[in-house]
Amino acid sequence: MLLELKNIYKNYIQGNMDVPVLKNINLSVEEGEYVAIMGPSGSGKSTLMNIIGCIDKPTAGTYLLDGQEINNLNDKELSFVRNKQIGFVFQTFNLMPRQSALDNVGLPLQYAKVPKKERKNMCLEALDMVGLSDRVNFMPTQLSGGQKQRVAIARAMVNHPKILLADEPTGALDSKSGIQVMGLFRELHNQGVTIIMITHSDEIAAYADKTVKIIDGELIDYENKSDNYTTYDNEFSDVDFKASEEVAE
Repeated sequence: MLLELKNIYKNYIQGNMDVPVLKNINLSVEEGEYVAIMGPSGSGKSTLMNIIGCIDKPTAGTYLLDGQEINNLNDKELSFVRNKQIGFVFQTFNLMPRQSALDNVGLPLQYAKVPKKERKNMCLEALDMVGLSDRVNFMPTQLSGGQKQRVAIARAMVNHPKILLADEPTGALDSKSGIQVMGLFRELHNQGVTIIMITHSDEIAAYADKTVKIIDGELIDYENKSDNYTTYDNEFSDVDFKASEEVAE
């Protein structure tokens, strides 16, 4: 098992009150799975993502990532885990505005102190993987929303992490760009990448092979979605990255 959450609770202190956010969360994800976590605003899904992503720690319970107990790690060790084992994709892209696509992709490698020549080759490979080999020197302002998100995916994958963790990855995109991004996720999943995706959309969750629902801090249900693959594969097959996207004005 790649990831295991056992009896996870998370409380926040607000004034004199202890406010529960997550309540007895139990979740297992196998290597190569594609899991969608669904829930409305305020349900606790972002807090759950922060714990899975080693950005926050639970108040109680056990988190095992690739057999390692995360709760016992200090901040430096958590930073190492985030950099090496988890790739993050956010709704708002989180690109550095004054750096090129190539340099944005290289940020995790820079933090990991990968030599410059090796770093460049890895970044070029990652950008080629997402269909942006002709945009390596473009700044974020020269890219469309879909292209920005693909740069963010290249950045997330450049270190070959164990898990790709995506928070509303199509939330800031038009429908065509959203289909492209989800098609790219499908390709990564077919290559064996483990994907955990936060979403409020049934349509986006349908790309995953398992959906976990969270309401008021509790997991209430999950269902397999593998039967939905064919529909979205066919939809994505008609979309070409370079032909269908224009560079933003």
